[in-house]
Amino acid sequence: MTKTTLYIARHGKTMFNTIGRAQGWSDTPLTVVGERGIKELGVGLKQFDLTFNEAFSSDSGRTIQTMEILLNELGQIDIPYTRDKRIREWCFGSLDGGYDAELFMGVLPRIYGTETEFRNLTYEEMANGIMEADTAGWAQPWDVIKERILSGFTDIAQKIEAQGGGNALVVCHGMTISTLVYLINPDIPKQSLDNGSVTVLTYENGQFTVDIVGDMSYRAHGAEVLDGRV
Repeated sequence: MTKTTLYIARHGKTMFNTIGRAQGWSDTPLTVVGERGIKELGVGLKQFDLTFNEAFSSDSGRTIQTMEILLNELGQIDIPYTRDKRIREWCFGSLDGGYDAELFMGVLPRIYGTETEFRNLTYEEMANGIMEADTAGWAQPWDVIKERILSGFTDIAQKIEAQGGGNALVVCHGMTISTLVYLINPDIPKQSLDNGSVTVLTYENGQFTVDIVGDMSYRAHGAEVLDGRV
């Protein structure tokens, strides 16, 4: 059986990404710069002759828009495509749409103490802090976040595996991808994932392995092709 590999891309840069607002379950479209970045990614993936059995994204507009660009650039618009709400971004509740700096540099440090650096918080602590600050009651507890993300990706991998293995293309969100990586291998340091970066997982014998996190080489190569530098 061919091994199962998930190529997980973070969506293209959006309006909220550009002005530094927490997007969560709220949504804004890709900017012109964001569309160009995903075009670069699609061209780069195609240059490496990557083909995909199926495509998957969250049900957020920004991931759907990203996937449409990618499949067009890959020339693979006819492969099966599933939208799964389980691989949405974290929900920030009433903090959705607020400025990133206020959430991560203000709200969370105020909850855990002014000397707390939010990057040192565990994902569970971040989830608990967001729930405490959320006045709408929409934010999800850590147990719900980790279960939906892990089950969503496990089902994707098992579906591809049941077909004999191969590659799946997945588009989702920065914190969703980072959380998944942590759940698979907690020893991998946290890192901020760029728009259009690719994280690669393999799935064999019921286990995920993290091969690479936040790879920007596909985008870089695609940019060179589009700019006529190669």
